[in-house]
Amino acid sequence: MNNNHETDMKKNRMYRFSALIASAIILTAFAGFGASGANGNYRIAGDELLMNATPSAQSNSVETGLQAKTFYAALVDNKNTKWFLTELGIISFANDKWTLHNGNSKIGSANLKDFAYRNNQGAPEFWVVSPNGATVSTLPFDEKTEATTYQAGDGSILSNNVVKVTFGNGPLRWFGTDMGIAAFSDNKWLTLAYDDSYPSAMFQEYPITSIATNPAGDSLYVATDGAGVARVYRNDVDGISGASVYAQWGPIIIPSDKVYSIYIAPDGTKWFGTDQGVASHKGNNTLDNWVVYTTAEGLVNNFVQAIAADKKGNLWFGTKGGGISVFDGSKWTSYTTADGLNSNNILCLTVDNDGVVWIGTDDGVTAFNGGNFISYK
Repeated sequence: MNNNHETDMKKNRMYRFSALIASAIILTAFAGFGASGANGNYRIAGDELLMNATPSAQSNSVETGLQAKTFYAALVDNKNTKWFLTELGIISFANDKWTLHNGNSKIGSANLKDFAYRNNQGAPEFWVVSPNGATVSTLPFDEKTEATTYQAGDGSILSNNVVKVTFGNGPLRWFGTDMGIAAFSDNKWLTLAYDDSYPSAMFQEYPITSIATNPAGDSLYVATDGAGVARVYRNDVDGISGASVYAQWGPIIIPSDKVYSIYIAPDGTKWFGTDQGVASHKGNNTLDNWVVYTTAEGLVNNFVQAIAADKKGNLWFGTKGGGISVFDGSKWTSYTTADGLNSNNILCLTVDNDGVVWIGTDDGVTAFNGGNFISYK
């Protein structure tokens, strides 16, 4: 190598290193004014400026640092922390940090089916259900947080295999099991009086897939995999009675008896996602005021397995394999992986306190904020 060429290489390396030092100084200066590079973490190694794994604002993909892939249930607490059920257990996202909570044996982490949260004054209430019963604790929790589990062996709930949970009015809690519906209120389990309408064998043959309460919280809509939508309500003698079923008979035009998601709007309008499209029902007359929406009307896919409403009142429909369709009451807009979704198989939807829509899939989570998608894997 001649001396001139060697001198030029040294100069180039010196110029490159100087530029990197200058970049670091500029980033540090900006940080003093509230800006930062990649979450404020950067360093120089050799003659390279290295950032941490968190991307810049231009990127739409963020690594969670966890191995969880399937996010199948989601909720938001009063502090705007996002909580997810995954194949690894319960995961939270707060302050740009993802955390796996699998150290509390009382709450568990394997095969969790559903969860629910309410910010009761002085005592936030957090329920998790699984094939081992229904467990109540609090949020946030750690490995030492106390929890109480209710099981069929205690004579308190129909079956250990609890698949769904939601809150009713006041102290009322609703549970879907593989044997039917149970309800808990004022520290006691309500008497079941709906067997004539909905025998336990029906729920064994047509499993519960989703539950939701009416705005008053005293009635429960129960989606099943093949028997339509069962309806139960709390009666005047601390029991649960049955009402007529929503199914494919008579003038009811629900598109399928395989129902996988329910959303009930504040005005009482009921939305049911099936494997053949979406049905909406208004009012209290069982037979009237039904409307069906399918791909012919604008849905991206007819198999709807998650429904939520954003802060503007737009309805979000998550489908199995087709992505998402958003309905503003007159116009449909659809999104797929081509637009930024992690996957077109949408397993759950929730909206946080800032209006961000969180989309759980079989390949991580996507957040929709201000027209932009952010992918978390």
